[in-house]
Amino acid sequence: MTGLTRPMPVKTPTSTPFWDALSEHRVVIQYSPSSQAYVFYPRVLAPRTLASDLEWREISGMGTLYTFTVARRPVGPHFADAVPQILAIVEWDEGPRFSTEMVEARPEDLRIGMRVRPVFCDHPEHSVTMLRYAPA
Repeated sequence: MTGLTRPMPVKTPTSTPFWDALSEHRVVIQYSPSSQAYVFYPRVLAPRTLASDLEWREISGMGTLYTFTVARRPVGPHFADAVPQILAIVEWDEGPRFSTEMVEARPEDLRIGMRVRPVFCDHPEHSVTMLRYAPA
């Protein structure tokens, strides 16, 4: 243990529905009727159309491993005890991609394009739940 407190996300008025749903072990992201597409990261106006029509919709959280890398050196001093760390991008079934960390997996077992499932990592001491992924 490094003794350092890891940085945690901070809710904003725009991102609060995302974080609140994670605390209930649900995944909600925005959907734009004007562009007929799901949107992530949370924002105020829809990309491409700039419409103010964004709605929060629940998704399964299931997806495909789009890419990953194995960090064998800590990404920062707060993560010195977390190596190797598998940093990944997951493409949700609904379209958007999500930057995350793979858990419950060894790097040699991962394959680009494999199915992955959400893992909710609660941090009650920080009042936050982090969304991680594992092989499905």
